[in-house]
Amino acid sequence: MNESQKILLVGAGGTLGRAVHALLDARGHQVVTASRTGADLHVDITDPASVRSLYEQLADRHGPVDAVACAAGSVPWRPLAELTTEDVRAGLEGKVVSQIELVRQGAARLPAHASYTLVTGILAREPLRTGSVAALANGAVESFVRAAALELPGRQRINAVSPTVFEESLGAYGDTFAGHDAVPVSRAANAYVKSIEGHRTGQVFLVE
Repeated sequence: MNESQKILLVGAGGTLGRAVHALLDARGHQVVTASRTGADLHVDITDPASVRSLYEQLADRHGPVDAVACAAGSVPWRPLAELTTEDVRAGLEGKVVSQIELVRQGAARLPAHASYTLVTGILAREPLRTGSVAALANGAVESFVRAAALELPGRQRINAVSPTVFEESLGAYGDTFAGHDAVPVSRAANAYVKSIEGHRTGQVFLVE
C-alpha cells in the first residue's frame, strides 16, 4: 500500500491535470490544487512573484507538502516563417521558465524528501510542423530535469512526464498529429504516480 502524501498539483483544471488529480485522490493522497482559476490556490506560473505567493499561501493554509506536480505549460504553435521573437519568449516563459521557477523557489521551501514532477511532450523527440517552439520548450525542460537532479538539496527528487497526444485532445489538434498513436490521458496520469511514489530522479518518463 502506498504511503499517503500531500501534493501540490499545478494546472489541475486541464485534461491532464484532472486525470492526475483523480488518480492521486483515488490512491489516497491529499491534493492541493493551484491554477489561475477554480483551484484551492491561485497562481500564474509565468509570474515569479505569483509563484512566490503560491508557496507562501501553501505554507500558511496547508503546511508542508511532499511533492509538487505540474500539469501546466503553454506554447504558441506557428509556422517557423511566421514566428516572432515574442512567440519564442512566450513559449519559454509559458513552459520552461514557469516550471523552473516552481523548482527553483520550491527547493528551499520543501522538505528534504520532496519531489517535483514536470511536464514536457513528444515534440522533444518527434518534431512536427508549426511545433518548433514546443519542441524547444520540451527539450529545455527535459535537460533541466536531468541537471537539476544533481543539485537539489537533501534527498529531493525531480522527474518529467513526456506524453504523446491524448485521445481526449485529438479534436483540438486536427491533423497535426496525423499518424501518431494517441494514448488515453490516464496513461500519463500513471506516469505522474510513478514519479511521485517512486524513488527515481533525473528521469523523463515517456508515455507513448
